[in-house]
Amino acid sequence: MTDTRASALAILRTLVGRDDASWHDGQYEAIETLVDHRRRALVVQRTGWGKSAVYFVATLLLRRQGAGPTILVSPLLALMRDQVAAAARAGVRAVSINSSNAQEWADVLRQLDADEVDVLLVSPERLNNPSFRDEQLPALIARVGLLVVDEAHCISDWGHDFRPDYRRLRDLIAQMPTGVPVLATTATANSRVVQDVAEQVGMVAAGFGAGTGAAEVVTIRGPLARSSLRLGVLRLPDSRARLAWLLSHLGDLPGSGIIYTLTVAAAEDTARLLREAGHAVRAYTGQTDTAEREESEGLLKTNQVKALIATSALGMGFDKPDLGFVLHLGAPSSPVAYYQQVGRAGRATASADVLLLPGTEDEAIWHYFATASMPNQAKALAVIGALEAAGAPLSTPALEARVDLRRTPLELLLKVLDVDGAVHRVKGGWQSTGQPWVYDSERYERIAAARLGEQRAMLEFESTTGCRMEFLQRALDDDTAVPCGRCDNCQGSWYPVDLAEGAATTAAQSLDRVGVAIDVRAQWPTGMSSLGVAATGKIPLAERAEPGRALARLTDLGWGGPLRDLFATGAADAAAPPAMLAACVRVLAEWGWADRPAAIVSMPSRQHPLLIDSAARSLSEVGRLPWLGALNWANGGPTGEPGGNSAYRLSSVWDRFAVGPNLAEALAPFAGRPIMLIDDLADSRWTVTVAARVLRQHGASAVLPFTLALRS
Repeated sequence: MTDTRASALAILRTLVGRDDASWHDGQYEAIETLVDHRRRALVVQRTGWGKSAVYFVATLLLRRQGAGPTILVSPLLALMRDQVAAAARAGVRAVSINSSNAQEWADVLRQLDADEVDVLLVSPERLNNPSFRDEQLPALIARVGLLVVDEAHCISDWGHDFRPDYRRLRDLIAQMPTGVPVLATTATANSRVVQDVAEQVGMVAAGFGAGTGAAEVVTIRGPLARSSLRLGVLRLPDSRARLAWLLSHLGDLPGSGIIYTLTVAAAEDTARLLREAGHAVRAYTGQTDTAEREESEGLLKTNQVKALIATSALGMGFDKPDLGFVLHLGAPSSPVAYYQQVGRAGRATASADVLLLPGTEDEAIWHYFATASMPNQAKALAVIGALEAAGAPLSTPALEARVDLRRTPLELLLKVLDVDGAVHRVKGGWQSTGQPWVYDSERYERIAAARLGEQRAMLEFESTTGCRMEFLQRALDDDTAVPCGRCDNCQGSWYPVDLAEGAATTAAQSLDRVGVAIDVRAQWPTGMSSLGVAATGKIPLAERAEPGRALARLTDLGWGGPLRDLFATGAADAAAPPAMLAACVRVLAEWGWADRPAAIVSMPSRQHPLLIDSAARSLSEVGRLPWLGALNWANGGPTGEPGGNSAYRLSSVWDRFAVGPNLAEALAPFAGRPIMLIDDLADSRWTVTVAARVLRQHGASAVLPFTLALRS
């Protein structure tokens, strides 16, 4: 034991680069549990405590004893990059297999075969890749020395960041040979999540272990207080005021930091505004190119940017110990998620500023994401039925032609069904296992209720008059919580509330920016023949729409709000407000088309005829373009509801629009000239694609779609 402690301390000091480094409470206990006792452990400790030190030190000690490599399941590319760099500092040979380094996989596998790897970092999604799961993983399990599940709260569907691919880890954990230690780590888990994760970390498959079906799990849990963080909540009336505050005070915040937003559009809009005002910032979202993300992380770490304006894509494990501040434009949906994100700040500094600027739109965004990971019973049964009927593996695009689900929710549902054992991912796609699947309505109702409880708790955090850090600790069931003495409720508001002269005007001008490109569809979806639609391959150039424009996205910070009100469920159809019509005119003035449209045609509409009519008439009058009328319904008009996946949406509008006699007569003088097509909302873009095809077939040389809103 003494030898282990001395060796472990020497490795720790090499890892952190300090000869006087010592253990934090619980660190050596965790290492001893893994190395000397070969047991399973769950470590729940605050961010900055040093969870990575535990598994890197344990890895080197186990390797010296002849153990095989560590498998480290890690959820994010940013986290993997930081972990590989940290491992190198400690002399740990770490490599990763992820979606961004496919060109390196062959070399990684060669290194593994040669026993030249100490730690293999792999994403939970990669574990279910058919070739990796069936060809590489069994050999790895046979010689693994330690299994580490980082950010283990993702295992629990009770957790704030549940991921179906993580749930599959219970099966991997259950296959660990006797004597192979397992470590799960997280900084964000309340008691319910801790219990759920511990149960799954203790899984033992038949034929392994003592045959009890469960192994004892040592839970090492410490206080979650972050004494360096100075928390505050500043409620401002609207997006304009929040952006004006940023313009006024971003430069006063200490060091460099992260500004979190709830949507991609908000991140991009905010980054653009701040850059135009002279601030060195970058947007960082799930839609940001991988290389650009990595570059942005590096710029933040070296303080070459003041801030990254980020969605939750920049979250778990991002390692910048001296991060000076974390701001939120809009609140996460739970105190647990908030604690996890603000934990990026002040890990190696005496003080860091954390400020929440909640928005009126937060609850609507929470509602969407709260239900996104929950399987819909009817859709799930449709997916299983389609796979059973196929009798052979189906790719995700092929499934889209059989089940009306968009790509992202379809992929998420397939993962849930895979974890539940109803479907299985194989080479070539997905197949049914033939196992019965029953919708666990009681379970999902409990989880939905828990999500609502978390949302209420977040609203309570915003309005509490008590200590904010104590509130977060208690939300994580930390019974050591006491007032921090630093937050705005303990010590008074530490943040300024004034706005610099002109800041509100600048913010308003930025939010008033108009014009979003509508990308054209260039190819029909696959599998349309199964839906009775004779469309395949590329859309002929002579039948395509030109790139179009929308006033704004529904998710935009500026015009997105008024448009959301206009398209809200139950909102009455009415003419577009004059200010909105004036903004539409500005979009057209800035369009920069190659050939000016010669006339306007509008779409027929069941839900918003007055809205479309007002837009068509206004643009016709201001642009001095004749409004020729609207297309007619054909074959009863579109079927089903808007939305859905590409295949089903195209099927619902195919052959459903026609040029009636009056419109045909009006179009005749404009043959061979461009036509502008007016609609209310572009979502899948198949409506304007099919309508443009009809107009091109009736002589239009080009069709330029214009809509008031773009879904996203």
